[in-house]
Amino acid sequence: MRTAFGETFDVPPGYLNTASVGVPSTSTARAVSEAVARWARGADAPPVFDEPVAVARAAFGRIVGAPAERVAIGATVSQLVALVAASLPEGARVLVAKGDFTSLTFPFAARGHTVTEVPLDDLPARAADHDLVAVSVVQSADGRLADLAALRAAGVPVLLDATQAAGWLPLELDWADWVVGTGYKWLLSPRGTAWLACSEAALARTAPLVANWYAGDDPWTTVYDLPLRLAADARRLDLSPVWHAHVGAAVALPWFASLDRAAVHAHTTGLADGLRAGLGLPPAGSAIVSLDVPPEPLLAAGVAASTRAGRVRLAFHLYSTRDDVDRVLRALA
Repeated sequence: MRTAFGETFDVPPGYLNTASVGVPSTSTARAVSEAVARWARGADAPPVFDEPVAVARAAFGRIVGAPAERVAIGATVSQLVALVAASLPEGARVLVAKGDFTSLTFPFAARGHTVTEVPLDDLPARAADHDLVAVSVVQSADGRLADLAALRAAGVPVLLDATQAAGWLPLELDWADWVVGTGYKWLLSPRGTAWLACSEAALARTAPLVANWYAGDDPWTTVYDLPLRLAADARRLDLSPVWHAHVGAAVALPWFASLDRAAVHAHTTGLADGLRAGLGLPPAGSAIVSLDVPPEPLLAAGVAASTRAGRVRLAFHLYSTRDDVDRVLRALA
């Protein structure tokens, strides 16, 4: 058991795979377990879950810099990105980073838009020739950070995927047109939670293509019959929630939103850059470290990592410690 930032985690030593699957706090795990137990006893009714959905929605907004009324809920990043892709004019020119996660890029290609891949660092210079820039704030494969200041200055509509950033990187993304993110990685929530924050102008032009009862102006009176009567705010884009996933997110996300962001950033990047220094590499300022090393020595040493783009990917989060750094260094010595 480890303690970090006032929470406890039943995370094993050497667990450096948060970029794939985050480990919940004991508080989050307990909340989900108790909800499942109530389900098993027939003790819950659907309206019970409205509060955790609202709590998690508002907390995601605080984490990325958006009011709750401009945050929609979904189940996956790709499903929410697809709403943006479907709202662009036919044949829109979309600029993306080469090697970015396909849940961000595939929806635009599937819609038939003109999607251009360029190196991550070239995005700001190439943005002016496009209708939208879609990019991950932090690259999944290797942890590189997008130049957000330069993208903002480019003056082109932007969709940011904060999945690999929210939870360790301080974010103020109120300037972006759309910000999407999922909960099961760095936000340490169950899989089945995702959110889309929209600027006021972007919300007005995002089509509610998954319109359903939960996207209604009052979900408990829009269960049956026409006419269409959707919510006036971002809830019009909502997907019916994965109930127990939001129970966990309603514990995890407010906790994240309450933390000292500078302290979280210093802890996570300090460990990652400490590993880089031990390997003779320069600091990168990212919580993700990508190494061109064989994975077998790490696996034998009890290090949980992943392989992405042919390299070992290590992710340092709140529950990571200097012992994890040393374990990797010993394995690779």
